Amino acid sequence: MSHVLSEQHRAPKLRNLNKPIYSFGRLLPGLVLTGSITSLVLWLSHFEFLISLGMSALTLAIVVGMIIGNTVYPLARPQCAEGVNLAKQKLLRLGIVLYGFKLTFTQIADVGASGIVIDLLTLGSTFFLACWLGKRVFGLDSETSMLIGAGSSICGAAAVMATEPVLKADAEKVTVAVATVVIFGTIAIFFYPWLWQLNQHYHLLEITATRFGIYTGSTLHEVAQVVAAGHGVSPDAENAAVIAKMIRVMMLAPFLLMLSFWKSRGQAHAGGSAQSKSLWSSITIPWFALWFIGVAAFNSFGLLPASWVHSLLTLDTILLAMAMAALGLTTHFSALRLAGMKPLLLAGLLFAWLIVGGAGINLLVQHLL
Repeated sequence: MSHVLSEQHRAPKLRNLNKPIYSFGRLLPGLVLTGSITSLVLWLSHFEFLISLGMSALTLAIVVGMIIGNTVYPLARPQCAEGVNLAKQKLLRLGIVLYGFKLTFTQIADVGASGIVIDLLTLGSTFFLACWLGKRVFGLDSETSMLIGAGSSICGAAAVMATEPVLKADAEKVTVAVATVVIFGTIAIFFYPWLWQLNQHYHLLEITATRFGIYTGSTLHEVAQVVAAGHGVSPDAENAAVIAKMIRVMMLAPFLLMLSFWKSRGQAHAGGSAQSKSLWSSITIPWFALWFIGVAAFNSFGLLPASWVHSLLTLDTILLAMAMAALGLTTHFSALRLAGMKPLLLAGLLFAWLIVGGAGINLLVQHLL
């Protein structure tokens, strides 16, 4: 072991020079796999039968990814994991940034102050409900309850991972929280379009596609899941859902700040400046959400030719489909067993609250504002 370490110290420059080539070789199999799934689903998405079922390319990418992920993918995981994770994280964020070319500030203004208030109320009520239910009803520790609450109330697995350094939670608790988010968020991808069709058929509520999109973006867990669910309803719903979700994602930074201050309130004089430094270093700013707003602002001026925008949106669809495929590949049915009953019950109740309570919040705020 010491020999290996000494070799690493003796040749740092050589290792750094080779790292990009090595990394690309490690990324390529996973990118080829997600790209192949994307090519397949883009072809399948043109079939009238699948269109009639509301199966968009993004939804199909998740379904095909889940089928492969729970059958043959485990054999290829050692070779494909890095590329798949890149698609699930980096390509998703790049796809969301490019999604800004579908929008203008006029559309963002349509979401308006009501969208911000809805997101704030949904986030706050869901997180505090998670803390109360987790400790008082299910007897879970505060870290597990907060991690599940953060994932359900803000932006899924990304919020769980961003909250982990603030709470200094164990890896097992993080894994359980992520599993619950993936399970119920995946269910929601198919449930929300069905809920829209149900309302359209029975006329239970007078609600436009744009308002349903705001409801979707303010209550669904992951950014990828919001895109897929909104895409399964209509373009107007998808646009509003992404805008509402991006507003919610941008609330992650102030949420982490407040959580950090709350966690450190009893240790304010113990760590001095060192503690203050570690507190600030634990904050994760979702820069991709800010870039998304910037791209939408740029697009509002109409400076790019229509052909360029069309090409960028085609690239955006490919990137998002690859991200959905990666999400499906890493969604394992074994996560149900891993999560355990109590965390699943907590996440299930939060999911029910997001659907029912979130609908109530949306209707109330939109009525008042």
